[in-house]
Formats: sequence, structure tokens, C-alpha cells
Amino acid sequence: MLDKSADHTSVADDGEDLCCDVPHLDHSVHADLLQQEPLTSEKAQRMAEFLGFLADPNRLRILSILAKQELCVGDLAATLGMNESAVSHQLRTLRAIRLVSSRKQGRHVFYRLQDHHVLSFYQAVVEHLDED
Repeated sequence: MLDKSADHTSVADDGEDLCCDVPHLDHSVHADLLQQEPLTSEKAQRMAEFLGFLADPNRLRILSILAKQELCVGDLAATLGMNESAVSHQLRTLRAIRLVSSRKQGRHVFYRLQDHHVLSFYQAVVEHLDED
């Protein structure tokens, strides 16, 4: 078992890695891993754009509430201390990238997370940030 706490690289004065001191993978043993397709440039670009939409604190705050329950714009605005126009603007963006969906009930529109993938992703990020 490798000691994960040890520093396994040599670093030049300018911070650039010079070489790796750990043994490299035995390619015959890891053939299955090596045969998997790497992330394409196109998919990497799409992922970066998608994640860029999440780089807004208000959108993340909205997602944190919708992770618990569905709400209408007015209730979201009151909970967040934002005006309804600003919340609606953020919800339009979140709907455009299919993170949230809506349903109409009378004069009210209720928003919720689109599916379990969104909730799982949100929870994974929260857990990661809560780690010490």
C-alpha cells in the first residue's frame, strides 16, 4: 500500500514537477482502464460551461433550498432575502441548463430540482466541502 502522506514528486525551485518517484502502472494489469475513452475536448468544454453556470452564489443558494423542497418564486425570494425579479432571472438560467424544473398550480409556479442526478451532484459537492 502506498503512503499517501509522503511526497512522491521532485519539485524544481520554480515549483515545476521534475519527475515522479513512484512506480508507474503495470500497463498489462490495468489494460481495462487504459482502453476506456478519455474525456473528449468537446465534452470537456461542455462540462466547463455547465459548471460555469454554477459559479454564482445566488444560484447555489437557490439549489440549496430546492434540494430540500419545491417552492414558488415568492417563497424563494423571501427565504433568500432577494427580490422576485432576481430570483426569477436565476431560475431561468437554472431551467435553461436543466438543473431545475417547474410545475404550475393555479397562479403559482413551483420549482424543484430536475432529477436525482442534480441532487446527488449537489450533495457530493457539499460533502466534499465539509471534509476536513
